[in-house]
Amino acid sequence: MAPGPHTRKLLALAAPTSLAMPTRIGHASQLVDELTEMLLVSNGFHAFEGALVVRAADGSESGLDAWNDAASWRSDYGDLADGLVFFAEDVFGGQFAIDDRSVVTFDPETGARSTLATSIEGWAEAVLEDFPLLTGHPLAREWQEQNGALPPGRRLAPVIPFVLGGAFSVDNLRAVADVQGMRERATLTTRIRDLPDGAQLPWPLGAA
Repeated sequence: MAPGPHTRKLLALAAPTSLAMPTRIGHASQLVDELTEMLLVSNGFHAFEGALVVRAADGSESGLDAWNDAASWRSDYGDLADGLVFFAEDVFGGQFAIDDRSVVTFDPETGARSTLATSIEGWAEAVLEDFPLLTGHPLAREWQEQNGALPPGRRLAPVIPFVLGGAFSVDNLRAVADVQGMRERATLTTRIRDLPDGAQLPWPLGAA
């Protein structure tokens, strides 16, 4: 099963990040097979000026296995991350993941997941059709024009979380290590989930 035309088009725009052959990904499923086929062509890559990162299945510290390890950031989300294999992310750390039936987005600020596609090919098509929204490319470009290239392993996290009214602007963005950014927002997610109806969450967390 070779990658479809949209997946091949996305790969043509991408810069590879690993030359290793893909290692085995999680449990067997149709979507895992499709993800593996894409990674056989390019085992990890970034596109849209680094706004989109697809992780390599290569056993590295930044690869799929480490990113999905229960000892890493995903444990901070508890059951919100159950059943997901996280394989890619946008410039803000918004995750793309696969479950048993679909490709989903995972909001790091709320833990909400939304179905985006039913195949890796469908995911690639969606990204190509709406990459400004799905990858955050316009802000990624603007931030890098002002601050230089975003280093590997870093994402742009909002100073004031978007879910709390933070602006989608360069002035509200800071470069953070990818794991750190996820863990910080997992704390926010937990606080939001435990918040009584109608209550407002103070920011920074812990403020009166």
